Amino acid sequence: MAKDLLLEIGLEEMPAQVVTSSMKQLKQKTVKFLEEHQLSYASIETFSTPRRLAIKVTKLSERQEDRKEEIKGPTKKIAIDAQGNWTKAAEGFVRGQKMTTEDITFKELKGVEYVYVTKYTRGKPTKEVLTGLAEVVKSLTFPVTMHWANFDFEYIRPIHWLVALLDDEVIPFEILDLKTDRNSYGHRFLGEAVSFSHVKEYEEKLQEQFVMAAPYKRKEMIRQQAIELATKNHWHLDLDEDLLEEVTNLVEYPTVFSGDFDEKYLSVPEEVLVTSMKEHQRYFEVRNDQGCLLPHFLSVRNGDRVKLENVIRGNQKVLTARLEDAEFFYNEDRKIPIAACVEKLKTVTFHEKIGSIYEKMQRVQVIARIVGESVGLTVTELTNLQRAAEIYKFDLVTNMVGEFPELQGIMGENYALLAGESPAVATAIKEHYRPISSEGELPETNIGAVLAIADKLDSIFSFFTVGMIPSSSNDPYALRRQAYGIVRIIEAKRWAFPLIHLQDEIDRVINEDKIRFGIELANGQNEVIEFIKGRLRQLLTTKQIRHDVIDAVLNANQKDLTNIFAAAQLFKEQVEDETFKPSMEALTRVVNLAKKAHQEMPAEIDPSLFENEAEKELYQAVQSIRKQFENQTIEENYEQLVALRPLIDAYFDQTMVMVDHPSVRNNRLAQLKQMADMILSIASFDQLITK
Repeated sequence: MAKDLLLEIGLEEMPAQVVTSSMKQLKQKTVKFLEEHQLSYASIETFSTPRRLAIKVTKLSERQEDRKEEIKGPTKKIAIDAQGNWTKAAEGFVRGQKMTTEDITFKELKGVEYVYVTKYTRGKPTKEVLTGLAEVVKSLTFPVTMHWANFDFEYIRPIHWLVALLDDEVIPFEILDLKTDRNSYGHRFLGEAVSFSHVKEYEEKLQEQFVMAAPYKRKEMIRQQAIELATKNHWHLDLDEDLLEEVTNLVEYPTVFSGDFDEKYLSVPEEVLVTSMKEHQRYFEVRNDQGCLLPHFLSVRNGDRVKLENVIRGNQKVLTARLEDAEFFYNEDRKIPIAACVEKLKTVTFHEKIGSIYEKMQRVQVIARIVGESVGLTVTELTNLQRAAEIYKFDLVTNMVGEFPELQGIMGENYALLAGESPAVATAIKEHYRPISSEGELPETNIGAVLAIADKLDSIFSFFTVGMIPSSSNDPYALRRQAYGIVRIIEAKRWAFPLIHLQDEIDRVINEDKIRFGIELANGQNEVIEFIKGRLRQLLTTKQIRHDVIDAVLNANQKDLTNIFAAAQLFKEQVEDETFKPSMEALTRVVNLAKKAHQEMPAEIDPSLFENEAEKELYQAVQSIRKQFENQTIEENYEQLVALRPLIDAYFDQTMVMVDHPSVRNNRLAQLKQMADMILSIASFDQLITK
């Protein structure tokens, strides 16, 4: 008869950000445990609060499935000696399986006879197997851990109780000094101890003790209460899903309430108010129908509505104190000119091996100008870019950013506008931090995008120069994320971006004036290029592009990142075409033979040495393509190369490349190399899988 399983780990309050991931991890490891031990079940339900992680498995089989295994041993030749007796190899094999030589049978496999034994394993009772859940509990991993009492064991927080039930029976096992039983605990302040006589009582009995064990139910409870309050007060509410998830994991029994703050604080920039409420107090902001911020907030109490007015007053008092600080910082910052802030940056260290933030800004001005001109910014855009690059880090020394670091860039935009800077400059100051995460929002304006690229390139160049290159497990300055941001921006803007040429120019300009810029950029070009290519690979992988296609385009003789994107997308679309395989085989044959060309061979092709019409026709077609090749898109170049396939096939049918005559041979290799250079500018075709 099938039974239900309950496992609950009772803990000291966990950080909200680890609750959901830990719940999912417990489920994954339990599923793996049940599969490895051949225990079938109907479903698994997960539960979590700040003080508990739990799972309920329904309709578990009564015992493990019986197993029948055919185990292969040595060959018959090895198992039986010349006298027909069992050898030590055969005896050792059956002994290891806890069987005898009488159990041996022979089976032929690929023309060779082998020793086999058939092993039957009786399944264990489920309750006996489930004592192994102790290892599941202990195997959970967390971003941070702690140990307690005199134990060496580490966990996210101290374990206070363990519930393990199979229907109405306790599954006995121990972790540290704790033994499993049927006893749990309700809400820390409102609830009492609770005992489950059966697995099916779990949610109901906890709810009686003010614990909503299912997170999706708590979340929906918060959502509905918040909507009711907003509707009652005619507020517009846009619940931030990340904040809602966090708040759900902060409480066991949620009660939503509203509070107020003085309207005078609405003179402070909205971003400051929202950050104070959301990031520091975990409050939800409310707005009117026009989207304007209102002097109210919603929050969630971990408890019921008893004496809720005291909770509201306390939350209002805490928020008012933060807003009072914010208002003071805002007013003080407005008195300080931008130029004074920039001057202060001379004393703020970017990194002890690299120099100050002011020196970084000096380098970024050069990099931004080079990149801006390369991508075709207008004169007006270049002027605004220059101004933005001169001041873009100034808000780092303001009081507001000192108190609220997450507002860097945002306050820069606000203060720049107040100081009379153009909107384009102010927006670029805000956007240069983007993306702030791997898949975060990208800069929208061209000036902001170029400044973001320049700032990130400087960080990569600078850290590589002083030998601080990310390892496989260590990237303390987030250089991978910054490089990934660069390639995402370039892809989104579809800018031509010849990185090698740009790096050469940046190196040259900065190294000519290394005293002013505070650093001499080392010519570690290959390392930087390979590092950027690694991020290109990451981006292309997210677009479901085949690995062989990624290898082919990344190993092309292509300097422009945008062309690499285009080539990858092109091959993704072409690989299923019926002409793809023969076209790639023809072009790959050209590339492979061209590798036999030596550097000292003449690059020029002499048509007078041609000995058949196929050579002449291929030569004329290639010369026609070459005239336009550098001025066309990757797609156009690809189509023209593919169109050469009949000529290439005819060429190889009629032409022996590696003939004895050196002049003819070298002329033919030169012709193939000329074509190979064109082919390799798109992709390394020989890495494509065309089977």
